[in-house]
Amino acid sequence: MHIAVCIKQVPDSAQIRVHPVTNTIMRQGVPAIVNPFDLFALEEALRLKDRLGAQVTVLTMGTPQAEDALRKCLSYGADRAILVTDKVFSGADTLATSYVLASALRTLDAQQPLDLVFTGKQTIDGDTAQVGPGIAIRLGYQLLTYVSAIRTLDVAARRIVVERRAEGGVQVLESRLPVVVTMLEGANEMRFADMPGMFRAARQEVERWDRAAAGIEDIKQVGLKGSPTAVAQVFGPKPRAVKAVRIEGETPAAQAEAFVERLFADFPQLEDALLDHLDQLATLGARS
Repeated sequence: MHIAVCIKQVPDSAQIRVHPVTNTIMRQGVPAIVNPFDLFALEEALRLKDRLGAQVTVLTMGTPQAEDALRKCLSYGADRAILVTDKVFSGADTLATSYVLASALRTLDAQQPLDLVFTGKQTIDGDTAQVGPGIAIRLGYQLLTYVSAIRTLDVAARRIVVERRAEGGVQVLESRLPVVVTMLEGANEMRFADMPGMFRAARQEVERWDRAAAGIEDIKQVGLKGSPTAVAQVFGPKPRAVKAVRIEGETPAAQAEAFVERLFADFPQLEDALLDHLDQLATLGARS
């Protein structure tokens, strides 16, 4: 059984800065981490490895610095790490990114057939949740999004049953393999890397694939050329100018009375509407 996990190295969201001219995220000088949602996907893959003896390959598209994120995944227990990196990938949006990753996964599948592809539900720097579905449609795989648990996996029968978080409840879905699964946060708890895993990750080679190695033939579909998304403006929310008002009173009843007086003073139409409503209730009570 062969499982691929697509991860992304992202800037720490607490220290993100946006370029004032290009409206792109400035990554220089910002600490980089493995996208937290991708760790749930990796942990689920590793649990399947523990149960079924699967091989887990982690893969990312990014700059050479993204090798650090892949080594982190190797320390947790992944078997193989591939960094898809090329200058022509720069500036890619989700459409171009899914094209590159799907091409790399297709090449990986030719080397060893894939049964499952895991991703996190989204990344913390883009929050689009589009790359996982984009990979699935390009590969022609079944797509299972927002998965909170894997109930059963029968490799011989090529079937998988999962629980998917949906609005208003949980869906239980069955699908044939291969599938792309986007894991929901909280689906599991990431294990700690042990010392042997850290040493192995430090020694193991991280494979680097350029566009040729990844099987990419049309460079017009990667990088800025293959990215139709245009960010018009990026800005932070403006601080509210309204200051908090302190309501004082010696007793709770006095505080409540002062609050109502202040509320009616600031919103006189509210007092009129309330009085009209009380009059209507009184009229209905008299009629009954």
